Amino acid sequence: MSGHSKWANIKHKKAAADAKKGKIFSKLAKEIMIVAKSGGGDASANPSLRMLIQKARAVNMPADNIDRAIKKGTGELQAAALEEVMYEGYASGGVALIVQVLTDNKNRSAAEVRHLFTRNGANLATQGSVLRTFKRKGHILIAATAAAEDRLMEVALEAGAEDLRREDDAFVVIAEPASYVAVMDALAKAGIATESSEITMLPEVYVPIADKAQASSLMRFVDALEDLEDVQNVYTNMDIDEAVLAEAVKE
Repeated sequence: MSGHSKWANIKHKKAAADAKKGKIFSKLAKEIMIVAKSGGGDASANPSLRMLIQKARAVNMPADNIDRAIKKGTGELQAAALEEVMYEGYASGGVALIVQVLTDNKNRSAAEVRHLFTRNGANLATQGSVLRTFKRKGHILIAATAAAEDRLMEVALEAGAEDLRREDDAFVVIAEPASYVAVMDALAKAGIATESSEITMLPEVYVPIADKAQASSLMRFVDALEDLEDVQNVYTNMDIDEAVLAEAVKE
């Protein structure tokens, strides 16, 4: 097994609430703009765009929003130029954080992120000090009822996946970013539905969180970061106990 994906699974559980609030639409629009700019607006010829469109449809993002984002990426519609910035740091208990930002104003983003770190008793770290403890991977979540494990393993590994494991009521497939699209295409061709999929940052070492108060505090901090307009993703190495997580998410 190549590492764990606890935070990626937590993010999936949070996504439903985020989608209801519409928070996820603007973030997806930015991602779509970036991949359309780099790979073109034709989803049939741009696998990354195709996957993002599927992800957007899964959370009921309006088709007009998707189309506008593609056209902004290709230059058919005017849009502000976006720049990616990564902020790194540590929260209470030594929990590592990576904050991915897509912004048209780096000074604004830096001030907002710094403010939240300070307010939550966290510290920003030097560039690269946290990133080097994470690996960029494709993460695919599949309901355990969607396929037999042997069949899933055959399809995923033949397509280039590097790991498959059972986690509670789901299977998790891990792939190198270069193989991610091929694995997704193979699963779709085999008729195996996915619950979520993304290119993410997985930590090499996790920090266990068993205290409800600490879990709630950390989740509020992450939520506050994700609520910032320019923040695209927050990656962390906290491993929250399932029972503690259920209570923390309610708050």
